[in-house]
Formats: sequence, C-alpha cells, structure tokens
Amino acid sequence: MSKLLLLAAALSLPAATLPVIPGDSTRGAKLFENERCIQCHSVNGRGGKVGVDLGRTVPRNYTPAYLASTMWNHAPVMWAAMEGVKMEKPKLTPEGAADLFAYFYSSRFFEKPGDPERGRAFFESKHCGVCHGVTDSRAEGAPPVARWESLADPILLVQQMWNHSFRMRQAFASHNIEWQTLTTDQLADILSYLRSLPETAQLTARFSNTSGQGGDRIFHDKGCANCHVGDLALENRLHNMTLTEIAVDMWNHAPRMAQTPPSLTPEEMRQLLSFLWMRQFVYPGGNISAGKQVFQERHCADCHVSGKHGAPQLPGQARKYSEVAIIGALWHHGPQMLRRMKEAGIAWPRFGNARKWRT
Repeated sequence: MSKLLLLAAALSLPAATLPVIPGDSTRGAKLFENERCIQCHSVNGRGGKVGVDLGRTVPRNYTPAYLASTMWNHAPVMWAAMEGVKMEKPKLTPEGAADLFAYFYSSRFFEKPGDPERGRAFFESKHCGVCHGVTDSRAEGAPPVARWESLADPILLVQQMWNHSFRMRQAFASHNIEWQTLTTDQLADILSYLRSLPETAQLTARFSNTSGQGGDRIFHDKGCANCHVGDLALENRLHNMTLTEIAVDMWNHAPRMAQTPPSLTPEEMRQLLSFLWMRQFVYPGGNISAGKQVFQERHCADCHVSGKHGAPQLPGQARKYSEVAIIGALWHHGPQMLRRMKEAGIAWPRFGNARKWRT
C-alpha cells in the first residue's frame, strides 16, 4: 500500500465510509486518448514513446493505491512536459480515475502471465478438452473455447468458473474422472494458451466494476452469508488476491459445498466482487501512526493543518478521499499546490511502497 494512503488513513475518522467508484475499461481507454495521455504514453506498445509504457511498467495485480502514488510522484514532470509543448493539462474526475484504473487493470491482467505450452498440456491433463474443443463442442452444452467471452473479462472468468463447476462435477462423474483441482499458476498457463489461439485473437480485454451497492444483498440472498462469517468472512480472505486466484479458489471450493452452488449472472458476480473484492482498495487497513508520521515528514501538515496558503484542513476530512478521488484532486489542485510549494521552498513529496506498514 502506498504511503499516500497511509496518510489518508491517518486523517480518517474511525467511522469513515468511502464509496467504491465504478470504473469501466472501455471508458478509460477513450479517456486515455481524449485527454491526449496517449501522445506521450503507450499501453502495451500502442501510443507515444516519450513516457513509459504504462501497460508494461504496472504490476499485474496493481491497485488504485499504486496508480495514485505513481501519478502523484510523476505529476511535476508531466506538468513541466505539458507546459513545454503548451499542452492543456488533462481534466480528471474521480470517475475518470476509476475508469483509468479499470483500463490499466484490463490491459495487464491477461498479458501473458503464464506459459502457453504448459497451458496446452494442463488443458489436456485436466480433461478440459474432453468437453471443450477450440471451435466445436465435444459434449452437450459445452461451449467451444472460441466462444469463451470469459477469456476477455476477468470477472466473467470468475463467474463462468463458478457456474460451470457443478456441471463439471457431473461430467467428470459420468466419465469416471476425479475432480480436477487447479493452482493459480496452472490456470494462468491455461489462460495464456487459450488466449494465444488464432480463434480467440478477436477478443479485447475488458474490466469493469460497479459501486457494489447490490453486492451485500446478493451475498445474503445467495446464502453465502450463512457460512462466510467470522474466520471465514470473505472480506479478509479475498484481501490482496488477484481475480485469477479468486477464480481458482471458487473452482476448488465447489465440491466441498454441501448444497448445489447458487448460480450467478455476470452482473450479480460483478456486484458481488465489487462489494467484497474492490472494497479492499477503499479500506486498505493502513497504520494510522505511520501515516501521521508521513503526513508530518512530507510537510503536508505545514499547510493542511494550519490552513496556510489557502490549503483545506485535511484531518477529519479524508473519509471523502478514496484513492481515485485523490487522483482527481491532484489533477485539479496539484499545479497550484506545486507552485506554492516552490515559493515556500518545500520539495514535492514523493510516496513509495509501504507494504511493511500494513496492520
């Protein structure tokens, strides 16, 4: 987690409730082009070469916290470059920042995380090919790989693997095949193999989340809340997991369920994961004492406690600022803040990785 969020944690009220802001990779891709970010930065080779390739420098399991701290650290350099070519600074709302997160996440999620050759072997050894041909169905109701939309959307991947597990148990039993458990690396290899096929080349990676407001109701209506309480509460068990890891866990968990797993529509799964999984990015669980120290050391308190230079007082207000909201505030207020900091002889604060500070 970034020190930027530890700072926010230090300022939050104990009862702070932050919303999950919906993000959509399709909107994020358009924003990346419309605000001319693409003139300097590329994503997986597509775009400008002045700045770094954002698709290749961002870790595959990155979070809005990583995006916030990276943009914060790089902001003065970007602003100077824009001024040099008289480019208008991009406008970025919290909603726009959420869309950018979704765009970068989708760009990285399926970028050859595994080995296609191993994936081909696992696809056969796990008996997937018994029912699923690449272009044909080898069993009743088994869609061919070429029609797997889940290869382009990580949330659909979780949903399809969950819904598919009960039918697969029946199919395995009819062929006298034991249930095939998976590891995250094995699934990553299988996905890499399937996405490397010419028949799936038309798929465009996509990711979107919702506010998750309906997720709590789904969690209870589907009976998940009957078991997942206390030590089994999913809020903690899903922390720091990638969606591939979640898909594997749900697949492996299905045979242990006493009753038939409840089926979930794509929208229900999107709501459920936004409620359970995306919340970790809004409630990161930082160390308040460490965050307060960072707030002092980076001279944030010089202005944001005293109100000097017209800066708003932040203590007690951080519940308004999730990671994506901080990004929006940076682009709106940052250039003015940078100018005032230069006038006061204060260096622009930089925030790094502070995972060791987790509580």
